[in-house]
Amino acid sequence: MSNTQAQTLLNQLGGNKFIAMTGAKDFGISKEGLSFKIGKNSKGISHVKIRLSSLDLYDMKFINIRAGNIKIKAEEKGVYANQLQTFFTKFTGMDTKLF
Repeated sequence: MSNTQAQTLLNQLGGNKFIAMTGAKDFGISKEGLSFKIGKNSKGISHVKIRLSSLDLYDMKFINIRAGNIKIKAEEKGVYANQLQTFFTKFTGMDTKLF
């Protein structure tokens, strides 16, 4: 994933408002996609990885990392850009925007 694609993805999630609402930090960009850490939430998710698939859709992984143990708690494939915030809220319990 290029820097431009990662920035576009972050903007689709809500940009700086998303970062402020979720406490997202430690962003990483690789060929696997965009990954970041989020603040405490009711679903116990600590990290999120989002990858752009060959179908121009997103694959999302919701991960819990504690004491070196990595557990994928949820995974969603084939997500459209306008569904990113909905699935993020569904699997983390965190709002991504003010209503």
